[in-house]
Amino acid sequence: MSIEEAVFGAGCFWGVEEAFREVEGVVDTAVGYCGGATANPSYKDVCTGTTGHAEVVRVSFDTDKTTFDDLLDVFWNCHNPTMHNRQGPDVGSQYRSVIFFQSEDQEDSARATCDAVAHSGQYQDAIVTEISPACTFYMAEDYHQKHVQKNPQAGCSINQNR
Repeated sequence: MSIEEAVFGAGCFWGVEEAFREVEGVVDTAVGYCGGATANPSYKDVCTGTTGHAEVVRVSFDTDKTTFDDLLDVFWNCHNPTMHNRQGPDVGSQYRSVIFFQSEDQEDSARATCDAVAHSGQYQDAIVTEISPACTFYMAEDYHQKHVQKNPQAGCSINQNR
């Protein structure tokens, strides 16, 4: 088994985590915060919109069973990548569309699929997804981890603007 990690932000991390958990070959997920300047931010801190962090999902996957490109397919299809700093009813920079690449290969794949989506005719508006180098991942509070699995009645809508 060869394990790699990928980090994606696509709006509220609850529903995004659930979308990735359903992929065969995903061995673990964790929700947290990336891309900001504040060390060890809390959910309350991130929600102020002043820390610069995005709500993200860290996906650990078995490369013998799935690929980064498979995960990119889930990413591009679970949210609207043309929405600037929002998804559905959630508004703020913490809900931005972002891929934090872990390697040059991940960066190349992220940029290639971004270009493909941009030229697919699927969207009239421009893709606003950020593609940035990996940064420190701060684990979100325990009650956010696997939230949809623990609270199916609460859920979290993703893909609302497609």
